[in-house]
Amino acid sequence: MALVNIPRLDLLQYTQGSAEEQKQFVQDIGKAFNETGFVTIANHGLSQELIDELYAVVKSFFELPEAVKRKYEFPELAGQRGYTSKGKEKAKDASTPDLKEFWQRGQTIVGEDYSKTDFPDNIMVEELPRFNEVTGEVYKKLEDAGRALLKAIASYLDLEEDYFEKFVINGNSILRAIHYFPIENPDTIPADAVRAGAHEDINLITLLIGASADGLEVWTKDGAWFPIKAKGEDIVVNVGDMLQRLTNNKLKSTTHRVVNPPRELMKTSRYSVPFFLHPKASMSLACLESCISDAYPKTYQDYTAGQYLDERLREIGLKM
Repeated sequence: MALVNIPRLDLLQYTQGSAEEQKQFVQDIGKAFNETGFVTIANHGLSQELIDELYAVVKSFFELPEAVKRKYEFPELAGQRGYTSKGKEKAKDASTPDLKEFWQRGQTIVGEDYSKTDFPDNIMVEELPRFNEVTGEVYKKLEDAGRALLKAIASYLDLEEDYFEKFVINGNSILRAIHYFPIENPDTIPADAVRAGAHEDINLITLLIGASADGLEVWTKDGAWFPIKAKGEDIVVNVGDMLQRLTNNKLKSTTHRVVNPPRELMKTSRYSVPFFLHPKASMSLACLESCISDAYPKTYQDYTAGQYLDERLREIGLKM
């Protein structure tokens, strides 16, 4: 099996450490994102109690009757708020939908004028008020952790530490709660049906609570799948396509997937809660001048984050 550099880093080393510790954190995260696009992060600001309650309320939501869940499905929102039922999302270029259903919570804009078209209201679940409260709290804490990580990334790229702040404060980030539902008879599903097909994330960075990382695999430079193992209290962080475009492939958005469990475990549910850190739609994803050279000519045409998101939502079947 290929040797893969997926280090475990302590976020407090960057947010509260000495200048030397901060410098080391910046180099470590930069090296990993330059090579494989993945790290695991300790001391990210979420307590184990909050993580445990998050999984409890997420489980409670997906156990609601189908008719109740469908009250909260709004196809015109392209899955960006509320519930998305089974069979809707697929990986780019895949023909078979993923074996999952999910819920999405978005940004709550504070202190700025905004359009309801760009930022629809979050959907509140009447039956589970604690679900609304806990997912809101987790959203904020993962957004804070993500902003700190982007400061380290900016430093690695020799940008101002706060380079990303104006784009991600009140940005288009999404918290997604996923239920990989039980398959009672695996023989009844298409041979190519998987929990999450091989894909790259759309956004800047993704933060995934490690307890939900079982089955997560990354595609290595050597052409092999490598399983991600994370301590349950950590978060797994990876580069998305927007950051890869911005850095002209300096930072890698690595293909990854969620494989089906052994046949005997297909009858069990699995839950996962990633946080997709998106900028505002107006952010330019034009390659940074500092990442373009004779050796590394500009790879991508200029896009805004909004244009890119729209294109990708159509490719994965959430937007028509």
